[in-house]
Amino acid sequence: MSNYGDFDMMALESNGLVNMEKRQEKEEPDEAVFTSEDPIRLFSDWLDAASKKELNDPTAMSLATVDVTGMPNVRMILLKQADEDGFVFYTNLESRKGEELIANPKAALCFHWKTLRRSVRVQGLVERVTDEEADAYFASRPKDSQIGAWASRQSRPLKGRFELETEVAKFGAKYALTKVPRPPQWSGFRVRPVQIEFWRDRWFRLHDRLKFERGSDAKGDWKSQRLFP
Repeated sequence: MSNYGDFDMMALESNGLVNMEKRQEKEEPDEAVFTSEDPIRLFSDWLDAASKKELNDPTAMSLATVDVTGMPNVRMILLKQADEDGFVFYTNLESRKGEELIANPKAALCFHWKTLRRSVRVQGLVERVTDEEADAYFASRPKDSQIGAWASRQSRPLKGRFELETEVAKFGAKYALTKVPRPPQWSGFRVRPVQIEFWRDRWFRLHDRLKFERGSDAKGDWKSQRLFP
């Protein structure tokens, strides 16, 4: 087992520098990467590129919230929609993230696409999606996932796997021959961005950072500026 001593770290650093020097010849020009002055359009372009190259879950993102004491909390979730109105995901409203977002409706998101060597960070205000939006998305899910939404008391203590499987079997039997309605405690949130930052890896850690900002009410025109890496 490696203990990551001085020699190991120097070797890793050396390999990293070699890789960076090799990548220098392949780096895309700015106009091929920063394709729009509209951050939502630019995000869409980057997500489309990630969907073609990222091996696993290009829509995966970290979601950061804080609890009532100010303690931060972060977890990985999946983006379900992104447009001019914001970034949408769905969850159990009684989960830890659901309760934290209801108590303090602000959040941060982070996307990292390793194959593209790019990431996007988002900060914004949070609001519930409409019941119509939640119903429509829930209806599009596989039935097994719908049953799972009823069976899981997300973030609550679980005695063992058998307890969860018992709940799945109970609701599976209940809705075996009918459509599965959306649970009242299951819905979605929309993060309306006030800041979006785009980052791409550059050789020798001289990375590109492009930040877009608008009013604290998540309205108004976007203003952009470059940042030191």
